[in-house]
Amino acid sequence: MEKLVELYKEWCGSEPASTERLAGAGSNRAYYRLVSKESGSPEVGTLNNSYIPKLLRHISPTVIGCVGTSREENEAFIYLSRHFASKQLPVPEVLAVSSDHLRYLQTDLGGTSLFDAIRTGREAGGQYNEQERELLRRTIRELPRLQFVGHEGLDYSHCYPQPQFDEEGIFFDLNYFKYCFLKATGLDFHEVRLEADFRALAHDLLAEPSESFLFRDFQARNVMLPNLQTTNAPTPYFIDFQGGRRGPFYYDLASFLWQASARYPDSLRRELIDEYYAAAQQYTTLPPRDLFDRRLRLFVLFRTLQVLGAYGFRGYFERKQHFIDSIPPALDNLRNLLADGACPYPHLHEVLSALISHFSFHISHFSYRPKAALVVRIFSFSYKKGIPEDESGNGGGYVFDCRSTHNPGRYEQYKTMTGLDEPVIRFLEDDGEILTFLESVYRLADFHVERYLERGFTSLMFSFGCTGGQHRSVYSAQHLAEHLNKKYGIEVRLCHREQGITQTLPPA
Repeated sequence: MEKLVELYKEWCGSEPASTERLAGAGSNRAYYRLVSKESGSPEVGTLNNSYIPKLLRHISPTVIGCVGTSREENEAFIYLSRHFASKQLPVPEVLAVSSDHLRYLQTDLGGTSLFDAIRTGREAGGQYNEQERELLRRTIRELPRLQFVGHEGLDYSHCYPQPQFDEEGIFFDLNYFKYCFLKATGLDFHEVRLEADFRALAHDLLAEPSESFLFRDFQARNVMLPNLQTTNAPTPYFIDFQGGRRGPFYYDLASFLWQASARYPDSLRRELIDEYYAAAQQYTTLPPRDLFDRRLRLFVLFRTLQVLGAYGFRGYFERKQHFIDSIPPALDNLRNLLADGACPYPHLHEVLSALISHFSFHISHFSYRPKAALVVRIFSFSYKKGIPEDESGNGGGYVFDCRSTHNPGRYEQYKTMTGLDEPVIRFLEDDGEILTFLESVYRLADFHVERYLERGFTSLMFSFGCTGGQHRSVYSAQHLAEHLNKKYGIEVRLCHREQGITQTLPPA
């Protein structure tokens, strides 16, 4: 982190006013938002190995810093980002790179992804409203431009870990499915016959032309909408394409439309395929629509097997609940594919049918829960009487100082009240300082709770202190408790120490 701050200082001319670690996904790369000390554009310093795009007219007061563990992966992203930017494609621009290529700065595209923007429809089981559908249409229309315009002049030798979609990569993904998912179920299958079907599938996949850029991880989480709040027609921006390579365009369409957690209804999928087909014809010659659909289903089958392998490894072996929860909708996709005749490989079809039947009766096979559920304890207290002790023996967790916010206790009418009383609540919320304070607390607490749930930890503590332990700390502790209980369904034990009030918010 210190080296990333130093890179920012060399690029900007001063240290950032603040840094915020962003929630990670499935990779080992760490992302940070770095905020300039200036309210406007920072003055760019001199950095010999930095890259300042010619089209950059304004530098945001925030940038995103990336710390990677693989030099080659970082170099792939840096090359691809600069190439796409030269083609006027909607991607983040690389602003500065460290000498060892393990850290770089890029433009900040904000905090709203397409995944966030369509949350309502996803959580409603795929009942997307018209605004969400339009965001999906705009995104799918933009994809061919990245694939075909981005392909022009691209030197694929810079790609990592492979320059192109090939047999080796296909077998890696198919074996990922076999060893990390299929074998873990205990189902019997004929190894030799399955390998023969894998070879046939690989042959058919490689029969497709590869004169396009294959994003590889094209999903709603990797599409950002930086101007969503200011326009009804936001431009989708693409991120996290560092694993891209030369390959068939069908792969990305399959990845996006059959993403397990999205639960796109068939009618919406057909509409979006129509949008893609029309948009892609501006850049290349496509096969007739019926042949296009048959080839697409083949890639959907392959992509479904690949993601099941990932869900098995991340869920069953690494015990990450998000991936376990994604298994049932992925199996629903697989069931529909088999019913649609998308698997013309006899033994593979037999194995997949048995797999679906197996999970129909043993749906908890991949289920994982911690030995004991996570319990969060939250305290309010007065600094005059000391910080609350941690009875769990874990060291006390987070302690937040509320004394920087406006204090109702300075006013006579609030002196006998607490942060649970409506007049005090109105005072604090109308003033607004406490709300800004809690926004930062929520981000930090959410990240910590999610990591504890993933790792199976059972105890976490937050404490809020103020002068008397009566107004600001009570309000903050109460609101964090309700926030965590509602968002994660976990048990929260709340104690307003100076009032002698205790409350347990039960798990969902």
